[in-house]
Amino acid sequence: MRTVLIANPKGGSGKTTVATNLAGYFATRGRRVILSDLDRQQSAMQWLQRRPYKLPLIRPGDDRKSKTSKDVEWMIIDSPAGLRGDKLSDAIKQADWVIVPVQPSAFDIGATRDFLELLREEKAIRKQRAFVAMAGVRVDPRTRTAASLQSFMESTGLPILTYLREAQVYRLAAEQGASLFDIRPSLVARDLQQWAPLLHWLVNAD
Repeated sequence: MRTVLIANPKGGSGKTTVATNLAGYFATRGRRVILSDLDRQQSAMQWLQRRPYKLPLIRPGDDRKSKTSKDVEWMIIDSPAGLRGDKLSDAIKQADWVIVPVQPSAFDIGATRDFLELLREEKAIRKQRAFVAMAGVRVDPRTRTAASLQSFMESTGLPILTYLREAQVYRLAAEQGASLFDIRPSLVARDLQQWAPLLHWLVNAD
């Protein structure tokens, strides 16, 4: 089983958006995937409960049987804000990859900068048992904040997977328990293009 942790200590950074859409991608590709939600708010699990039965199956990660099942191919973990200390270490120990989503604001950049320092101290990352990369979320490339985000992300030396735009389709899909990958491709072509580098990184890093 391959495990992807979506983590950032800042609330509202886009973790659940990335986690649910990533789970949706693997499910639509016929992969056996579970979605685990470590956040008290359980936003990812609420999304999964809204998911129509006719869409490709995503199993809940709070099912102990799912986590130990040998036929699971991918586990996507949505983590809470303020993930630190032993809980952070435990989550990273499970992960093969850690994706850090970050929004273009001074508050998000500051919180993420501190978080990356914590990540670099984690043994699993220092020993290259887990790999870290970044993704810009809700980015309007025409703004100054987008330029500041790009400058910050480039300064980290970490892989920059993509910049996802702010789009109404994410909210509409979330309300229906769907991912972008459950929607007719012609309606979300631009967004699917933005996801391609992130998906390529995961699939080809294995």
